[in-house]
Amino acid sequence: MKIGFIGVGDMGLEMAGHIATHGHAVHANDIDAGRIAAAAGRGAHPAPRVADMPADLDLFIVMVRTDAQVAMVGEDILKIAQAGALIAVAGTHHPAAMTGLGDMAARKNVRVIDCPVVYGMDGARAGKLLSLCGGAEADIARARPVLASYSRDVLHVGPLGAGQIAKTCNNLLHWQHAVGNFEALLLAKRYGLDAQKMREVLLKSPGANGTLERFEEARFTWHEKDMDVVMELAQAGGLVLPLSGQVDQLIKLLRPADVTALLHSSEVSYLGRSVTALPPADGGLGNPYGKA
Repeated sequence: MKIGFIGVGDMGLEMAGHIATHGHAVHANDIDAGRIAAAAGRGAHPAPRVADMPADLDLFIVMVRTDAQVAMVGEDILKIAQAGALIAVAGTHHPAAMTGLGDMAARKNVRVIDCPVVYGMDGARAGKLLSLCGGAEADIARARPVLASYSRDVLHVGPLGAGQIAKTCNNLLHWQHAVGNFEALLLAKRYGLDAQKMREVLLKSPGANGTLERFEEARFTWHEKDMDVVMELAQAGGLVLPLSGQVDQLIKLLRPADVTALLHSSEVSYLGRSVTALPPADGGLGNPYGKA
């Protein structure tokens, strides 16, 4: 297939490279000329502007950061796309941005699906992302061979926008786990246990989760955006999600350096308080209540 890939940042570059490796003709665009050059090094044809892409492309994959960028790129694509072309939005966005693009594209007989991915940079490098897709079954089937080139699986979860809702559910659990993991390991650390060793124990226990497995790699890059979407959808849906509200606030306070300190230092800060292990009591675990 002939592919236009818009947004070859860190993850997009890996995804576009896998698509090219699988024999598809990829035309790569980005606002950063250096990223376009990097994509060319991975087998893509450089396209400094979307307008420079061939008019007969079968599929446009959009991997940009914001909803506003999706709308802007969508307008550029629709200026060149032929009737019957397909746009696949692989970034993480509000579901309303997908339906808005779908309405705009329908006027030119261009199809739209959303296919946000999970498993982050490790998955992108390995070509083992998971694509969560919303849209018509026929459109997803058409895009599937391309999406499969960088995905461990391509799952159809519902109509246009459903992929973004599925991604939001995943994101919510991810950030809930991040806060829960931190507090669980902080409790262990307070009572003198090695937090890193406790993490290894928990990974063999029912409390294991994917976020804990990759906790040292957590970058806390998109937490505010992700939780904003959660809370906006909850408000629009008339839902009361008190735990999500707490996570929305708490996750803003965590940084990669905090996780590093938790796992590897004698002292860590949480909610403005410095935490160290309690002093041993009678040669055993620290006991804030005195002798047992």
